[in-house]
Amino acid sequence: MTAEDVIAVSVLEQRLFPVDAWPLQMFYDELSQPETRQYLVAESSTGIVGYAGLMCIEPIADVQTIAVVPEYEGRGIGTTLLTRLIEEARRRHAADLLLEVRADNPRAQQLYRRFGFEQIHVRPRYYRDGVDALIMRLQLTAAAGEGTGDATSTEAGQP
Repeated sequence: MTAEDVIAVSVLEQRLFPVDAWPLQMFYDELSQPETRQYLVAESSTGIVGYAGLMCIEPIADVQTIAVVPEYEGRGIGTTLLTRLIEEARRRHAADLLLEVRADNPRAQQLYRRFGFEQIHVRPRYYRDGVDALIMRLQLTAAAGEGTGDATSTEAGQP
């Protein structure tokens, strides 16, 4: 993701997460911190169809956001974005990768579990509409073969 992508990403953010959408400036702020952040976009011939972001402050990395437009779900975009975030977290020497996912989003939860994430906590009424957040963790320092992220192509609509 570059600064030139931010307006298009923000439009998608408002569409996909109308209750919890990030303000436009937040994307610019995140991009201004490359030493601890990495943001990606997925593009098609029609423009940006997905995006994802990571914050990493050793030893913890956190999936800040991940989204795919509904018309492009089921094509492996969410899987690819999450794979790239995991790779980046490992490259930055994170021991754990954390994320929050809506308790009412089983599709996203299923994707994360396929990658080896496990639920470690619940944040009651975390989202503005009162839905709980499930806190999930992927241990990146697991023994070889554990939590490697072998997954199929189901996307997460909302983290």
